[in-house]
Amino acid sequence: MSSFRVELKKVVDDSYDIQVGYNLQNQLLDDIKSGLVGNIKKFAVITDSIVKDLYAEPINKALVDAGYKSQLFVFPEGEKSKTRETKSIIEDEMLANQYRRDCCIIAVGGGVVTDLAGFIAGTFGRGVPFINYATTLLAAADASVGGKTAVDTPLATNLIGLFNQPVKVYLDIATWKTLPKRQIISGLAETIKHACLADREFFDYLDNHMSEILELEPEACEHIAETNCRIKYEVVMKDERESGLREVLNLGHTVGRAIETESGYELMHGEAVSIGMVAEVILANKLDLLTKEEVTQVISLLKKAGLPTEIPAYIDRDALVNRLYTDKKVRDGKLRFVLQDGIGSIKEFEPGVFAKPIEESLAREVILEMK
Repeated sequence: MSSFRVELKKVVDDSYDIQVGYNLQNQLLDDIKSGLVGNIKKFAVITDSIVKDLYAEPINKALVDAGYKSQLFVFPEGEKSKTRETKSIIEDEMLANQYRRDCCIIAVGGGVVTDLAGFIAGTFGRGVPFINYATTLLAAADASVGGKTAVDTPLATNLIGLFNQPVKVYLDIATWKTLPKRQIISGLAETIKHACLADREFFDYLDNHMSEILELEPEACEHIAETNCRIKYEVVMKDERESGLREVLNLGHTVGRAIETESGYELMHGEAVSIGMVAEVILANKLDLLTKEEVTQVISLLKKAGLPTEIPAYIDRDALVNRLYTDKKVRDGKLRFVLQDGIGSIKEFEPGVFAKPIEESLAREVILEMK
């Protein structure tokens, strides 16, 4: 009998740049020409049916005109498409078109596109490089930093996936002008979440400049894009794989994700997170972590942004409570919630522990209060 140890210790540098600006298509092409992804000459541009004509097709054409092999891979827009089935369809199309390990994926779109394309990149050919070209406020606030990639299942959202860091991220603020108003508003939920968990000054900025933000004034847009990236980076840098601190980014998501799924994705992600934030502040108040005044301030800011703050009547409350158990923070069958400790701070319950076990009865009480 014998044994052999396989030594695979290594240091990996997954650092990457995030470029914030306007009309960054030419910058993307220049970066590729300058060796952003080495000598790769073949690109798969993954996008959805809405973004295809607006931004993905021009990027694909620019690559082809520059002498690269590039092809579009398009799936129907919306969270309902973020599935294992869609992932398989795109992978099969790439294989049928002779894509192998010598390619790079460019994700052009919002969070659904970057989540799905990043997951494909992590498994296709056992891993190929990818670039995110974010075209929504939600993607700029949430999906662009951190390397979380995943698909949804009928049971829950984002439970099948992996951590996979992009080569570079482009946040093209000019693309926000083509977003429907509802998507702009939805994207603000993650922005408000970041302020609530890490930056009271940013919270006050949002409160004082919401009209400029909703009108997409350049200075306000650049400020929220850069601040979102900074807040999320400061968390991800310390805990890339969500072993502790990174759980704070799930503020509002325990109830929010459950509502999103129970709505059949009729609610957009940010809309569901907004309602989840309301549940969180009510719970935090019950645990003496937020004052009634602070609860009012958070809810008022969400309303000022145009976000929903009540659970829709068509969502069954009992089903919603049961759905909470699909949350990835559940441990040993116990619900766990990330909670604010005042506005701009998260409660650390023990060293390195940022989520508190909550009895189902208390979670149910909060949900029943939200008429």
